Amino acid sequence: MLPVDFDFHTSANQVPVLENYNSFTTHPLLQKALQLYDGSWIQEQATEFGALMGSHAMQHAGELANKNIPVLKTHDRFGNRTDIVEYHPAYHQMMEAAIRHQVHSIAWTANNKGAYLAHSTLSYLKQQIDEGSSCPLTMTFAVVPSLKIESDIAKAWLPLVLSNEYDARPIPYTLKKGVTFGMAMTEPQGGSDVRANLTFAKPAGNGVYKITGRKWFCSAPMSDAFLVLAQTDKGLSCFLVPRFTPEGKKNALYFQRLKDKLGNKSNASGEVEFHEAWGQLIGETGRGVANIMEMVRHTRLDCAIGSAATMQRALAEAIHHCRHRSAFGKKLIDQPLMKNVLADLCLESAAATALAMRLAKGFDDALTDEAAMHFTRIATAIGKFWNTKRAVLVLGEALECIGGNGYVEESIMPRLYRDVPVNAIWEGSGNIQALDVLRSMHKEPHSITAFMDYLEQAKGFDTHLDHHLENLQPLIAHPDEYKARIIVEKMALAMQAIELIRIAPETMAPLFCEARLSPQKHLTWGTLGNDKGLDDIINMVYSGS
Repeated sequence: MLPVDFDFHTSANQVPVLENYNSFTTHPLLQKALQLYDGSWIQEQATEFGALMGSHAMQHAGELANKNIPVLKTHDRFGNRTDIVEYHPAYHQMMEAAIRHQVHSIAWTANNKGAYLAHSTLSYLKQQIDEGSSCPLTMTFAVVPSLKIESDIAKAWLPLVLSNEYDARPIPYTLKKGVTFGMAMTEPQGGSDVRANLTFAKPAGNGVYKITGRKWFCSAPMSDAFLVLAQTDKGLSCFLVPRFTPEGKKNALYFQRLKDKLGNKSNASGEVEFHEAWGQLIGETGRGVANIMEMVRHTRLDCAIGSAATMQRALAEAIHHCRHRSAFGKKLIDQPLMKNVLADLCLESAAATALAMRLAKGFDDALTDEAAMHFTRIATAIGKFWNTKRAVLVLGEALECIGGNGYVEESIMPRLYRDVPVNAIWEGSGNIQALDVLRSMHKEPHSITAFMDYLEQAKGFDTHLDHHLENLQPLIAHPDEYKARIIVEKMALAMQAIELIRIAPETMAPLFCEARLSPQKHLTWGTLGNDKGLDDIINMVYSGS
């Protein structure tokens, strides 16, 4: 019988928006990692921050900042050069909240063991609402080691870098309550090959240089200062270039345009010219790459963290959808094949989170342990390579779990999908990371010794892992550049398995080893051969209703 009336105005079986939830307390695996990696003291702050990041207000801010993208204003109404980037108020709302909660500063100001882990946890939660505004936060966090190379620069800038007050005013840094930093490394002709840079710097006395040239990518062009690479008579060198000179005049850096990017829309990336811009030398001339690499090493940590965070947000959306949406007579979460897919994706997300947090622990341990320092130098490139690669694949499958409603722009999923590839490109693409690992093997033998000791301690916990380590050993013993990605992939999988064995429930780590390390592994998601404990695995990644 046909219905007498048809309701054109009510849509049934639709999923409520995932908001006003706590992105920290609904993630048991992250909480377990903090407990085991000396980060329990951050629980209260992370709980507060997780509630804020999951709130409607912050979710909406992320949406608004990406729909109303930054605009470059090169001149004021009278024709005076300004080079100001204007943002929607929602962008500033997110920046203010993150800086107030010490996302950028806690690694340097906390007196507790596990300060890097605290930073990484807060960054992980912040990333889930917006990728773009995480960029200046990361660089402001990561610039500290490079600034410390020069004591006078550190004395002048670090109090403002570590301030927990957000001050977006385009004025000289001496008049501000807090500052943010950007970076300008790559040029049109070189890209990742920064030694091909043409921008040059001429000495003007007292450590001051005049810099002339152009940069193809300048990250966060609204920042108060930038680290810039430029050639000197002794080779590539690193400089601090502020927006204003010490006399309070606008510095001679001129932004030509903002990049129209695939994603990362809330964040501005620009092309900039330096017309004898005022700059201060950081470290020795000719050691620019080494001096800026400390900043890069820290931003690579945040790339691994950020990719894991985006996977987590996508999985939370997919699980939430499947717990509320019905099809073919029952909830999607109860359909056997969908549960297989979700659990498989959760294994990937959990492994990425465990790997990222282990990197953060390594940064903490490296402060007092030389072996940990060597281990972390090689492990950071491994984690950056693998997490950023896997995140792109996970986002595609998670979007498919939601279906058509995940493909439309009202959903957050298209934004996450567009945003996530940037972490694989920024701070060195996959090939750069893989080659850095091999370079460490050749030039820093202590790093591979520390890594091999780490693997040795894991033997005997899982048969699949043992076989994987046996196959990995000859590749490490005779590293071949042609096989660099194979080597790094196997190293990353070994790390993920080891960390899941340490922090995950009993069912999760063996299933990961079977699904990722065994000869019976498959290439698509949803191919888990063992259906034991899948609900527990899903709940470890997102336990919300």
